[in-house]
Amino acid sequence: MVKVSLLVSLVSVLLLSGCGNNHLYYWGQYENIVRQSYVAPDEVDTATQISELEIDLRKAKDSGKKVAPGFYAHLGMMYAKQGNTVKSEAMLLQEKALFPESSVLIDGMLERAKKNQGIQ
Repeated sequence: MVKVSLLVSLVSVLLLSGCGNNHLYYWGQYENIVRQSYVAPDEVDTATQISELEIDLRKAKDSGKKVAPGFYAHLGMMYAKQGNTVKSEAMLLQEKALFPESSVLIDGMLERAKKNQGIQ
């Protein structure tokens, strides 16, 4: 009886250890970029952020994972800072499509962007 109990415990530990750290989203450098933009905003320029986020986007797609909430919105804001309204709007709409709970925020961002740039 003790051997069976020990065997069951051992098998359980082995099975459960295989379930560790399966992250739902691909984060890449996103967290570091957001943190850096708050801590030292002058140290991370817009072009670098776009480049790193685009690399992370490719890595996420290659790994079959979704990017984290806010990823596309941040990328959209960086494109807007560069004046690329087409890509900015595409990224913001992608964020809204993937995370519908962000609709109010994204709609507000799109509306303000259109007012600021005179887009109809």
